[in-house]
Amino acid sequence: MLLPVFAMHIPDGFLSIPVAAVGWLLLIAMIALALRQTRQQLGERQIPLMGILAAFVFAAQMINFPVAGGTSGHLLGGALIAILLGPWATVLVMTCVLGVQALLFQDGGLLAIGFNSFNMGVIAAFVGYACYQLIGRLAGSSRSSQLVGAAVGAWISVEIAALATALELAISNTSPLSVALPAMAGVHALIGIGEALITVAALAFIQQTRPDLLNAAAPAQARGSAWIATGLLIALAITFASPLADPNPDGLERVAEDHGFLAVAQAAPYSLLPDYTVPFIADQTVSTIAAGIIGTMTVAGISYGVARLAESRRLRDVSASKSS
Repeated sequence: MLLPVFAMHIPDGFLSIPVAAVGWLLLIAMIALALRQTRQQLGERQIPLMGILAAFVFAAQMINFPVAGGTSGHLLGGALIAILLGPWATVLVMTCVLGVQALLFQDGGLLAIGFNSFNMGVIAAFVGYACYQLIGRLAGSSRSSQLVGAAVGAWISVEIAALATALELAISNTSPLSVALPAMAGVHALIGIGEALITVAALAFIQQTRPDLLNAAAPAQARGSAWIATGLLIALAITFASPLADPNPDGLERVAEDHGFLAVAQAAPYSLLPDYTVPFIADQTVSTIAAGIIGTMTVAGISYGVARLAESRRLRDVSASKSS
């Protein structure tokens, strides 16, 4: 049985061993830099937000939406997280999400985690954030310009991440660049529209409920832990819609089918919660929702823990500098 392929979640077999190794090295380097950068940037507002956004992105990625021609897509989320937390924190959040997807749900290959995280957690984050910031400088910081910047950043982030995936497939001799590049660019241009719409909707909701989260210089509004619980509840609520996901192949799977390299995908060496199901739950709908809840809470906890770890190191550095 072949490993299920989801939008830009590269399975093992699509990348050669040397290319996959390069992906891991790049990811490790970016994680080290991200931990150093976020250590200086995280505050009491950003720490729980990392967990909430990880939960939201994980849950949202379970829901594939129809695109065209029997193809589906889903949220990547890199641009949205980067707008709210900055690109460096996004690297950590997306790596947590994609790592849990691969390790628990066999969504994306184990060897391919490096480039999956680099494409969706580094490239998408930095490209989306740069576009958002550029439009903000050109058009101002009004709510409408924020939404326009988010839409453009989200669409371009998906397209550039798709082009990077095509390049990795070509270097791995899985598909010629002349085939992979236009195919990935074409289908993900449509998927990027869905990404932009979801990003704008999420940002508009935040503008209405927590506008302070969009201004790093503004003090966080004192609302206790209610907003944290609300964010987690929204993410968990999304998992209840996951059985309604479009069953059609997503962008990368469609390209692989159409151009004859889907068969090189390799199955995972083990199976825990395959294809977002809990094996001992017979009812498919209940099984999918249960798997979604498990994954949502897992990524929220891991991302929150990573944020707390970075914060504790910052506090130790501050304490050490004061004592010296």
